[in-house]
Amino acid sequence: MHDPFEESLRDMLKSGASNHDDDACLHRVLKTANRQVGAGDLFALMGHWLGALMIALNSGSAHVAPVSRRNACAGSTNSSRSTDKAD
Repeated sequence: MHDPFEESLRDMLKSGASNHDDDACLHRVLKTANRQVGAGDLFALMGHWLGALMIALNSGSAHVAPVSRRNACAGSTNSSRSTDKAD
């Protein structure tokens, strides 16, 4: 069975340490790790933003309910009339 990763590792071992540059390898590894951490932070930020947006929409949805002026005025006049009447 042919494994390209294993083959590349064998080639690296055969080539010896003369072509190996530690600074370049470290730079490449740190650059990749920085990209992965940055992407993770970006996705976490978007997740928190989406959660906050959903909470805001859920909290504000009660204030968007339509109110009829006809029922609101009729309700207030009936309640005020009933409280003004003497028993």
